[in-house]
Amino acid sequence: MSNVTEIGSAQFAEFTSQPGVVLVDFHATWCGPCKTLAPTLDQLGEEYAGRLPIAKVNIEQAPDVAARYAVRSVPTLLLFRDGEPVGQAVGVRSKPELKGWIDGAMAA
Repeated sequence: MSNVTEIGSAQFAEFTSQPGVVLVDFHATWCGPCKTLAPTLDQLGEEYAGRLPIAKVNIEQAPDVAARYAVRSVPTLLLFRDGEPVGQAVGVRSKPELKGWIDGAMAA
């Protein structure tokens, strides 16, 4: 079972306004790099269970949200802290790189 939740436009504001840091992956079903990144996100979801909520947003099903955050390429990862965006990563990143990025945001 994955700790990564699929959300749409209706759930986005509620998800990102949780206290603390949350991670959102903007993706598309046709995106090869998104498919490459998915197992890493699942692993991060397990490792950060209870500490870092992770959600996926399909840009084709929630184009309004993608446009609001100027997502022009997928995968795009956004970190939010207390409802405000605090970081962005575009493209496939290694698990150690993502952990460093997440840990830095959580420590700030």
